[in-house]
Amino acid sequence: MNFKHIKSDGNARLGTLKTPHGIINTPVFMPVGTLGTVKTMTPDEVSGLGAEIILGNTYHLNLKPGMEIIEKAGGLHKFCNWNAPILTDSGGYQVFSLAKLRKIKDNGIEFQSHIDGKKIFLGPEEAMQIQKILGSDIAMAFDECTPYPCTHEEAEKSLDLTLRWARECVKQPKAQGQLRFGIIQGSVYEDLRRKATEKMIAIPFDGFAIGGVSVGESEKEMLQAIEWSVPHIPSEYPRYLMGVGTPPQIVEAVARGIDMFDCVLPTRVARNGSAYTAKGMVQIKAGRFKDSFLPIEEGCQCYSCKNFSRAYIRHLLNVNEILGLRLMTIHNLHFYINLMKDIRKHIQMDSFDDFRQNFIKNYIPPTRNKPKTRTSPK
Repeated sequence: MNFKHIKSDGNARLGTLKTPHGIINTPVFMPVGTLGTVKTMTPDEVSGLGAEIILGNTYHLNLKPGMEIIEKAGGLHKFCNWNAPILTDSGGYQVFSLAKLRKIKDNGIEFQSHIDGKKIFLGPEEAMQIQKILGSDIAMAFDECTPYPCTHEEAEKSLDLTLRWARECVKQPKAQGQLRFGIIQGSVYEDLRRKATEKMIAIPFDGFAIGGVSVGESEKEMLQAIEWSVPHIPSEYPRYLMGVGTPPQIVEAVARGIDMFDCVLPTRVARNGSAYTAKGMVQIKAGRFKDSFLPIEEGCQCYSCKNFSRAYIRHLLNVNEILGLRLMTIHNLHFYINLMKDIRKHIQMDSFDDFRQNFIKNYIPPTRNKPKTRTSPK
């Protein structure tokens, strides 16, 4: 097995995942590099923040620059100069996010490109072939991400299709050493989540993801989906919660046994002028910071906080200087990656529950509408 479960503190788990490009310490957060880059950042900067793995997207990379170019480059790692592990989403989320531009068939999805309208077909065979060319360390199975809300009948029909596609995915050739993860669907229905998990773990995957979350359902429903799935996943497999989430959601998901996370939030809200802190999200573009010469977050050791003030970064954002976006992104990624380090430290010390309670108590959620949390750049 590639995953080693080192210890538990309650349901929270400490582990390592061995991949062709290195060992990942879990629980882990994966910065999103949908198009082959973590927005505004160089690979060295992302690595320097402590990121051990990033995420790319099969659907989008297949459109631009295309597999011919990436194959000539020697794979995605060489193409984007990232020497650590990469996980690639299969394109299944685009079945959901591009609903107006696709037609679901038994053997895959016929898309109309969101770029030029060209027809594209993506199914289990195509998705795994693309990921083989990309050479990602972890390739996700092709699935259908159900919308919210949907009926039990619609969710079950979608689940059956996902399970059939999963069986086709493991039959396809893969890159040397490449791991493959199955995706557990079932929407907000307990019996379908249980069915999905039991059926999926019977397929020879190297790990399992909980999908179909962060698509409009409540946080309570999202956490229920985890609770209905995780107990049925054997402990020797890594567990990945797709597209989640806010810092408190990550802490709560770790408490329920999740090992891996990805989310666009730290980079997306950074570009909108918002920063994550231990006390909640702060709108650095707000007028009250125009003459604040404190760092984004007092005590933070990231490059942005050690060298620049809120007033200066706010100025950069207001005059549309790219450096402002970069400094905000550096801070937010530093916050997320250090949050995972703190989580791992407290699991190791058997003090995770105290950490969890204190973190949730001190974190003030934003009052405005929550931004989207999934990996689509649209």
